[in-house]
Amino acid sequence: MSTQTPIDRIWPDPETALDDDALLAATRFPDDGGWMRVNFVSSLDGAATRDGVSGGLGDDADRRLFALLRRPADVVLVGAGTVRDEQYEGLRVDDASVAWRVARGMPAHPTLAMISRSLSLDPASPMFADAPARPVVYTAASAPAARREALQQVADVVTVGATDADPRRIRDDLTARGLRRIHAEGGPHVFGALLAAGVVNALHLTLAPTLEAGDAGRIVRGESAGDLPSRARLATVLRAGDELLLHYVLR
Repeated sequence: MSTQTPIDRIWPDPETALDDDALLAATRFPDDGGWMRVNFVSSLDGAATRDGVSGGLGDDADRRLFALLRRPADVVLVGAGTVRDEQYEGLRVDDASVAWRVARGMPAHPTLAMISRSLSLDPASPMFADAPARPVVYTAASAPAARREALQQVADVVTVGATDADPRRIRDDLTARGLRRIHAEGGPHVFGALLAAGVVNALHLTLAPTLEAGDAGRIVRGESAGDLPSRARLATVLRAGDELLLHYVLR
């Protein structure tokens, strides 16, 4: 029988074998909400993917923390390319997370929000058909009208720019919907745009103990502009075996 790799806190206040409550406390959103954090995994040499997807880099501890980071979120924000590459389905958290959320007066599952300039998304896909909460799709005015009309049957389609999606308008719209605790899962181009717009508050980065080589991209892509480069303050260091799970505050 396999066992979970224990997750220890090595800084600050070292502690071994943290339970879920302790991990949630170590990664919690501020009480007043209005916070956007981004979650990524990277190899030691900076690769953000293995064989084109990020899932192959993390182990069971990374997957455990990935699920726990979703637990208190009002919304999970992700780019359309990542949705397709990582094969997202209807956004549902596990039973323990549902119980945790309902006990705190939250909806059973977070809302899924996507960013797509071209609206190249399949309205019949499970991420829409099996969504427990109506998804939100952020797009540009230049997106094809036929795709917009099709997606409006299964999601709220919101225009937040002329030819590209404006991250500040995305954050403002989510906040207006009461979705203040924003958990973003990439991809790298989305992270770059969010950073450049100055709307990211924190980064949760799993550092996988592997060297990947190849031509995999890094966790941030795009032109350096706006608030780039960004300084980060280390908030928490967790360890699971040879893997590090790092929490940085950016703003």
